[in-house]
Amino acid sequence: MDLNILQDIVIIFALSTLVNYIFTRFKIPTIIGYLITGVVAGPYALAVIHVPKDIELMAEIGIILLLFTIGLEFSLNHLLKIRRIVFWGGLLQLVATTAVVMLIVHLMDLSWGTSLFAGLITALSSTAVVLKILQERSELSSNYGRTVLGILIFQDIVLVPLLLFVPLLAGSSESIGGDLLLLAVKTVFIVGLVFVGNRWIMPKLLHTVALTRNHELFFMSVLLICFSVALLTSSLGMSLAFGAFLGGLMISDSAYSHNTFGNIAPFKDTFTSFFFVSIGMLLNLSFVVEHFWLVVASVIVVVLVKMVIGMFCAFILGHTLKGTILVGLAISQVGEFSFILAQLGLDYTLISPFYFQLFLSTAIITMAISPFLIHLGESISGLILKLPIPKFLVEGIFPLQQIDIPELKDHLVLIGKDSRALNISVMAKRMNLPYISIIFDPAIVRAKQQKGETVIYGDAINIPILRKAHIDTARVVVISIGDPITAMTVTERVRQLNKHAVIIVRSRQIYDIQDIYRLGADHVIPEEFETSINLFERVLTKYLVPRKDILQTIESIREDNYGIFRDRERLPDTFMPEIPNIEVLALKIDHDCMIIGSSLAEVNFRKVFGVTIVAINRQDTIIDHPGPSEKLREGDIVYVLGTQEQAARAAEMIAVGL
Repeated sequence: MDLNILQDIVIIFALSTLVNYIFTRFKIPTIIGYLITGVVAGPYALAVIHVPKDIELMAEIGIILLLFTIGLEFSLNHLLKIRRIVFWGGLLQLVATTAVVMLIVHLMDLSWGTSLFAGLITALSSTAVVLKILQERSELSSNYGRTVLGILIFQDIVLVPLLLFVPLLAGSSESIGGDLLLLAVKTVFIVGLVFVGNRWIMPKLLHTVALTRNHELFFMSVLLICFSVALLTSSLGMSLAFGAFLGGLMISDSAYSHNTFGNIAPFKDTFTSFFFVSIGMLLNLSFVVEHFWLVVASVIVVVLVKMVIGMFCAFILGHTLKGTILVGLAISQVGEFSFILAQLGLDYTLISPFYFQLFLSTAIITMAISPFLIHLGESISGLILKLPIPKFLVEGIFPLQQIDIPELKDHLVLIGKDSRALNISVMAKRMNLPYISIIFDPAIVRAKQQKGETVIYGDAINIPILRKAHIDTARVVVISIGDPITAMTVTERVRQLNKHAVIIVRSRQIYDIQDIYRLGADHVIPEEFETSINLFERVLTKYLVPRKDILQTIESIREDNYGIFRDRERLPDTFMPEIPNIEVLALKIDHDCMIIGSSLAEVNFRKVFGVTIVAINRQDTIIDHPGPSEKLREGDIVYVLGTQEQAARAAEMIAVGL
C-alpha cells in the first residue's frame, strides 16, 4: 500500500498547525501561515512532500468548494444596497489598476496581451485576508469597510468572466469571432441553466432530500450538485471553479442555502488550506534570492500602485482623506484568485515561467505584509493629516454640513458609531433626552444630519471635537468604541474636561475593566460577559427561579468577576470612600403598584431592604428628605441610596407591592 499521500497530509497538517499557532498568537491571518507552510515543505526548500500532484488535486477541490460557497453567499439584495460602491468603485479600481500595471509591464518589452493579463491578475485583492482583518477589528460595517467590501465583491464577481476571458486572450484559437460566438451560446445556455435551476430545480430537489431528515443524504446531495455542475462546465471548455460558482448560485436563493453553507464550510476551509499550501510550494526561494532587488521593486510598485488607485477610488466615492488612506492600504495586496488566473495564464503560455515566479514572489509577499499595513493605517493617516493638506482633500468631495451646536447643560454625549451607540441615540430621542453624538463615519453622520439629529463628525480623541460637543457640561457620556486603546484614550480625555460627568464605557473584555476605571470611567460594561449574563438570566427565568433569587444570583456573579471595579459611582472622597458600590438609583411607582397611598413609614424601605430614600420626584418637583408621613403617589420617582443588590430587592418589592 502506497502511504506517501497520507504522509504528505500529515506533514502539511503538522507544519500548518505549528505555523498557524505562532501566527494566531500574533493575530496574523492563517492564510499567510498556509503560504509559508507550502514554501517550507515545497520542492524548493525542505522538499518533504513526496507527491506534489496529489496536493494539487486537493487544492483543486479546495478551489471548487471555495467558489461554490461564494456562489451560495452571493445575495442580489445585498448587492443592490451597495451597488454604487460595487459597480462604480469596483469597476473603476479594476480598470485603473489594470491600465497602469499594463503600461508598466509593457515598458519591460512584453506583449500587450501579456501586459493586459499582468494588469488583470494584479488588480485583484485578497478577500480572505482583508475581510478577516476587518472582522477582527469590528470595522467591516464602517464607512471605509463598506467600500472595501464593495470593491472585493466586484472582484469576486468579475473573476467568473475573467476565467472565460483568459483562453481568448491567449489566442488559443485562430477564429476569434467563432470563439466569441461559441462563448455567447455557452453563456446563454449557462444563464438559462442557472435561472431554471435557481427557480425550480434546486428548491424542489433540496426540499425533497430535506424531507428525509437524513443529514448524510443532504450533504451528499449538495456535493453532488457542486461537482456535477463543475464537471458540466468543464466539459464545455470552461473551468471547474466557474462551474462550482454556478452550482452555488443555483442554491443561493433557496431556503436551504444557509444549511448548505454550514455543511460545506468546514470542508471548504480544510481543502482551501491545501490550495494556499500548494501555492507556497510553487514559490522558488532561490529565484527570490537571485532576483532579490527585482522582487523588492515589484512588491513596492504593486503596493504603491494599488494603494494610490484605491485611494483615488475612495476619494471619488466621497471619503475623507483618512478614509481614502485606509481603503488604499486595505486593497494594496494581490489576492488569492490571482493565483488561479496566473496558473491558467501559465498553462496558456500567456506568461513565461520566469514571470510566473516573479508574480508568485510578489503576490505572496504583498499578502504577507498586508495585515501590518492595515494595522498601521490609523498611524499612517494620523501622520499624513498633520501635514499642510488642502481642506477639500481632508474633507472629501462631499463635505459634511457644518452645524452650530447650541449651548447645552446636563445633556447626554454618545461617542461611537457601532449599533449600540446608534440604538441609544434612538432611545434618547424617544425619551426627549438632550443628546449629542460624536461619530467618526461621514456616511452615518450625513444620514443622521439629514434627519435633523445633532451629530458631530470627528475623532473623539481630539479635544476640540469633545469641546464642540460641550463635554464639559454633560451629565452622562457613553463611550462605545471597539478598539480598547482608543476607548481608554477617549475616557481619559473626557475625564480631563469634565470631573463630574458619569462616564459609561463599553468594553469587549473583562480584563480591560480595571484600566478603564483607572482612567476615569464610572461604569464599564464588558460586552461579552454581560451578554452571557443576559442569556443566563433568561435561562433562570425559564426554570421558574424567583425573580428575587435571579437578581441576587446575577449580582453575586458580577461581584465575583468585576470585584471592586464594578459600576462605581464617582462620589466625593469624603463620602463613604470605603464603600465604592454605593449608588443613587431611581425607582418609579407605577399605576398598578399596591403601595400607592402608603406612607414611607409603612413601607419601611430602610429596615427591610437597607436602602435610604433621599428624595422623591413628583411631577418634576423634587421633595428633599421626605418625612416618614409622606405618602407615595402614582407616578412618583423615588431616589434611594444603597448597593445595587439592595436596590434590586427594593425594585422587586415595588413591582409586587409587598
